[in-house]
Amino acid sequence: MAIDTTKQAKAIAKYIRMSPFKVRRVLDQIRGRQYREALIILEFMPYKACEPVLKVLRSAVANAEHNLGVDPTTLVVSQAFADGGPVLKRYRPRAQGRAYQIRKPTCHITVAVAPEVTE
Repeated sequence: MAIDTTKQAKAIAKYIRMSPFKVRRVLDQIRGRQYREALIILEFMPYKACEPVLKVLRSAVANAEHNLGVDPTTLVVSQAFADGGPVLKRYRPRAQGRAYQIRKPTCHITVAVAPEVTE
């Protein structure tokens, strides 16, 4: 299976209020798979991170259709990764006047699709 990376379309979702570690667990399952197969996997996985990943995947496929004129049935997930975004810092009061820091992570999700080359 060869992938034509010259006709690659991608989509990025930024500042998603979710830990990048939890999103990477989902992205590892769809990387290198056919578009239809990746859709089925994301529909039935029980993780909360599947929803934003599914939106980004659909956006990348729409970009490939509109900008490159590629048939979605030939598309393969060529790249999928999650980078860490800024961390929101909040404080919770604790005993004896102390403060406890709560870190609320964000991430940037990137998914790229490319057509599969058939010889």
